[in-house]
Amino acid sequence: MVMEGEGELLDLSHLSEAEQSSILEVLLRDSELRSRDEGRLRALQQKEADPVRLRSLSGAWFNEERSKRHRDAKNSVDIVQASIRRRKPRTDLPLSGVFNGQTEDAPPTNNKDPTSQINDKKDEDDKRRSQNHLTPTPRPRTRSPNTQSLQDSNSISSSEYYSRRNVHREETGEGTLQDSEDTNSVSSGVTDADPTPLRPGSSVSSLQSNYTLSGSMMSLFSSGEFGAVEVKGRVLFSLDYDTQMEELQIRVCRCEDLAAARKNHSDPYVKAYLLPDKSSHSKKKTSVKKKTLNPVFDQTLKYKMSVSEVRGRTLNLSVWHAAPLGRNLFLGEVELELAHWDWKHTRSDWYQLQPRVQCSPESICSRGNILLSIKFIPAGSEGGGLPLTGELHIWLREAQGLLSTKGGAVDSFIKSYVLPDTSRSSGQKTRVVKRSVSPTYNHTMVYDGFQPADLREACAELTVWHREGLKTHLLGGVRLSRGTGLSYGGAVCWMDSTEEEASVWNSMILNPNQWMDTTLPIRTNLADRPE
Repeated sequence: MVMEGEGELLDLSHLSEAEQSSILEVLLRDSELRSRDEGRLRALQQKEADPVRLRSLSGAWFNEERSKRHRDAKNSVDIVQASIRRRKPRTDLPLSGVFNGQTEDAPPTNNKDPTSQINDKKDEDDKRRSQNHLTPTPRPRTRSPNTQSLQDSNSISSSEYYSRRNVHREETGEGTLQDSEDTNSVSSGVTDADPTPLRPGSSVSSLQSNYTLSGSMMSLFSSGEFGAVEVKGRVLFSLDYDTQMEELQIRVCRCEDLAAARKNHSDPYVKAYLLPDKSSHSKKKTSVKKKTLNPVFDQTLKYKMSVSEVRGRTLNLSVWHAAPLGRNLFLGEVELELAHWDWKHTRSDWYQLQPRVQCSPESICSRGNILLSIKFIPAGSEGGGLPLTGELHIWLREAQGLLSTKGGAVDSFIKSYVLPDTSRSSGQKTRVVKRSVSPTYNHTMVYDGFQPADLREACAELTVWHREGLKTHLLGGVRLSRGTGLSYGGAVCWMDSTEEEASVWNSMILNPNQWMDTTLPIRTNLADRPE
């Protein structure tokens, strides 16, 4: 079904709610029929070996002829879907809002909330997609791996075209579209799960923890329908790490007693992230189960990564209601800090779903951990009068769980100074490790000219930076010192080491020529120092 010469979106603001619901039902029926035809074509591709006959039976020849005849045609389903999602103009604004410029339910236009900006951006994207849909050429969306292109055919196959229509919309910070069944990230199997609660679990983490970030970390970078449905129910899953494959396996078994999102039922699916990475590489999803409050998934989500990297992550497992033509609804979540997980425990457990706790970026006190070793070599301690002066060695090994201000992978590097010296010669930095939330630096910084007494007055400042194009952003850092607030008799703001940082520094002073290994949180509350 095509429409010609229709360059603008349709104005559906005059339709009543009942009329718009009828249109939505038709679009849903159209989506179901397309999905059913996709299954027919997939079975046909497996049975029919003759490409000529397959081209005829699949209807690919019809798509070719239509693309030749209707080069300026536009798909009416795209136009109607984009139009019905279009926000209605405010025509019922009270007179007080006109004269005062602001009402309780009508915020000023120069201070839009993030949800409105996302919706406006999505409407513009939908309009642009409908205008550019001139011929049935492939669009950059993820396809199911079972969908294969027809041989000896330069045009798009019918199954490939229809597979793009069977999507459900998921609201993220970038406003992207995701497939309803991400089979790339799922391995299915049969699970004989024990329905009895084996070990209670909780997804509520402490915001005061200096080592790991809490569950509300997801709320900093995501937007969607939160709070529209009361969170209830529980989820059954298990964790296992395959040392031979170097693979984390999350076996999602089933959910029970979920909240009803639509007419006493939901279309649930489970989504996983290994925080703080909220990129598409970190996201894994199960298939969608239709019209049930007790879905059975029996699917395994797999992550290829080393065990050291896994220990720096936090598993976020959330349950969502899939809305094909609207915004998905949040049904609850569970979070587990993998640094403290017992990997010998591979049994499936029930975990109560928790609501998402909203927090501001300012409430985060740590943006990951840094693994390092320090050593002080006194002058002449290595024989032959070497070294000539005392040397401070700082071995930066790696960072774990870096959290950027926007979420996702980070292009990071570490910069060091030994205060009070802030000269250019005192500043050293590592190489930039790109697109990693757990980067390995393996870089040693060496500072000489020290006497043991100098260490009591000095502070080794290590700051972690995120490079974004030509700009750099400070993520946080650590300060290794005695933490007395004084240096050479004067009060200084940068002698603000925590108890852990001061303990490592004092241990280094008391144990020369020995490496002091430690893991410290990357603090965001470093006191500003004058440059």
